[in-house]
Amino acid sequence: MSVDNEEIIVLGIESTAHTFGVGLATSKGKILANVNESYRPKEGGIHPRESAEYLSAVAPKVLFKAMEDAGITFREIHGVAVALGPGLGPCLRVGASIARALSIKFKIPLIPVNHGVAHIEIGRLTEKMFDPLVVYLSGGNTLIAAFSQERYRIFGETLDIAIGNCIDVFAREIGLGFPGGRAVDELASRGSRYVELPYVVKGQDLSFAGILTAALRLFREGRYPVEDIAYSFVETLYSMVAEVAERGLVHTGKRELLLVGGVARSPLLRKKLETISRDHNVKFRCVKPEFAGDNGAMIAYTGALALKAGVKTKVEESYIKPRWRVDEVDIPWFHMVRKMII
Repeated sequence: MSVDNEEIIVLGIESTAHTFGVGLATSKGKILANVNESYRPKEGGIHPRESAEYLSAVAPKVLFKAMEDAGITFREIHGVAVALGPGLGPCLRVGASIARALSIKFKIPLIPVNHGVAHIEIGRLTEKMFDPLVVYLSGGNTLIAAFSQERYRIFGETLDIAIGNCIDVFAREIGLGFPGGRAVDELASRGSRYVELPYVVKGQDLSFAGILTAALRLFREGRYPVEDIAYSFVETLYSMVAEVAERGLVHTGKRELLLVGGVARSPLLRKKLETISRDHNVKFRCVKPEFAGDNGAMIAYTGALALKAGVKTKVEESYIKPRWRVDEVDIPWFHMVRKMII
């Protein structure tokens, strides 16, 4: 089927970590459905095998609910996209297996999507930003990126753990449960005294492991109120992100700043990025909560763009890529979206 001159519909599957999501979207940027179910461990963090079992169990319900919401049949879909990485191997295999089966059964193209690229593309679409500097922060990823020479180039990233994982571990260790972002922010809002913690920025890269260790040591020592420790913790983390984002703006000369990923839900972080955006007279936008966390719509939309640009893969070559980096992906559709955004 030729898709050169028509609006195409793609079904997208997300299963990189704790969320099984199914979305349907068109190549012209219309989101037809976005249904997601997330695994919540009773204690501790995400166990890949347990999460994969949960995703497998909820997959049929999520898939058919998305089709119902979109009001279309499988025969009307032009392709099926799946996040092949980065992510947890057992979880990635769940989505990949279902996507391969749909591709074979309905004889439609299988489209490989990078999870991080999808976060960027849904942000560009919904926030109407054509060529931004991107701050992408989530449980498994922390990076500053911008488009250059047909790819999203990384201008700064974490050297150890991701910021979302850092916050979740802190929350779990002080008794706030999982996920921890909103709870830690709320606790921090009740703190007033800053307690010095390691501030580790190396050029445009960041390191969070030492901050986490130091904050937990302060908590266990019991010398400071936990509200002050939480306040100091997020103040340090978000200030580091703001510094490398500001440096990225100056370095790249971009006139737009876009915040995406699950950590984008933090009002404390958004306030800092709004401040540096005003200082540099650039446009700032934050992806909406619906699309901040992992979701199927971002995979579907990015898959629709990719298919329109001729990107697809053979089923027998659709390997999962747990460490698939954003800057390893060609973006032939980048300029294609100008009319939808501007």
